Amino acid sequence: MDITQHQPYTATPGYFRRLSPFDWLFGLALLAGALFALNRYGAWMDGYEKAILLLAVPTFAALGWHWKPVRPLMLAIALLALGAIAMYGGDLAAAEKRFWLRYMLSSQSAVLWMSVFFFLSTLFYWIGLAARSPAGGAIGSRLCWGGMLLGWTAMMVRWYESYLIGADVGHIPISNLYEVFILFCLITAMFHLYYEQRYATRQLGAFVMLIISAAVGFLLWYTVSRDAHEIQPLVPALQSWWMKIHVPANFIGYGTFALAAMVGTAYLLKSHGYLVDRLPSLELLDDVMYKSISAGFAFFTIATILGALWAAEAWGGYWSWDPKETWALIVWLNYAAWLHMRLMSGLRGRVAAWWAVVGLLVTTFAFLGVNMFLSGLHSYGNL
Repeated sequence: MDITQHQPYTATPGYFRRLSPFDWLFGLALLAGALFALNRYGAWMDGYEKAILLLAVPTFAALGWHWKPVRPLMLAIALLALGAIAMYGGDLAAAEKRFWLRYMLSSQSAVLWMSVFFFLSTLFYWIGLAARSPAGGAIGSRLCWGGMLLGWTAMMVRWYESYLIGADVGHIPISNLYEVFILFCLITAMFHLYYEQRYATRQLGAFVMLIISAAVGFLLWYTVSRDAHEIQPLVPALQSWWMKIHVPANFIGYGTFALAAMVGTAYLLKSHGYLVDRLPSLELLDDVMYKSISAGFAFFTIATILGALWAAEAWGGYWSWDPKETWALIVWLNYAAWLHMRLMSGLRGRVAAWWAVVGLLVTTFAFLGVNMFLSGLHSYGNL
């Protein structure tokens, strides 16, 4: 007799039915925040910006439902950013007059604190790895969360500061090399913390934070040598709502590709007999590398399509073989080939890890090298 005939059928609850009252409260809080922003700052927004703001509610609600540690981060960012805005009182000069703005919550001060937190996070992650100290890794993780808090707060406050300069100057802070380097650091750190919490890969913080610290080092040099932190009006080609979705999608790709390269570095070290008892298993490292590249490739593909649509609107053609476009295509083809070999030929092991590491060099040139050595229609800022 087939005993399965006597087992009662138990339906799996739908996604929304699995949500707790706290989940719904979180979603309602996001909606209330969006409505507050529309009421308070809607006069500075066009129709596209209002639509993006409202669509952000279900997007961030889903993120908070899936990854609960990010909820207090969102709340803290909102409180700090609104507190800084209140201290400005509509006067940009308040950044030099008020203690908390000058030394903590103006966008430039918050970026400097973000940099300190990320550097210290790198140090403690390495102390934890070298000394086999769970406390070192835990402190590194908390410092990374602190850097995230101050970095995202800096971006929100900088957005407001741009409007204090002038309504025609105000823009989302993702328009030049200084701003997108901050975005790169934050996105890379966010994905690292997500994998750390979901797959218990805290040991990888020592590697991932190296690339973030390198980016922070460049950011500080760029700030000092070029006064890059100064807010500038947008060039005409960037005065488009396409920028608000194209650039973030692009840098989710860059961030996850960089993370995959550092995971690949850890894989190569362990596979050659180094740090064998201090790193996650090779199977887990391989899986995190694959997931990072898959997520990055999806967002990079979306960004490339959005970029083509933006180019058609701005320059009258979907593709012009501009250096930035050409190298974006090279990056896309590189990771498309990696994923194809993974899915069709079972690519794994050292070859996959080396490919991910070399892919970072290709991505870095597309991100930074094009600005340094090539000229074209695209530019986040000159070096």
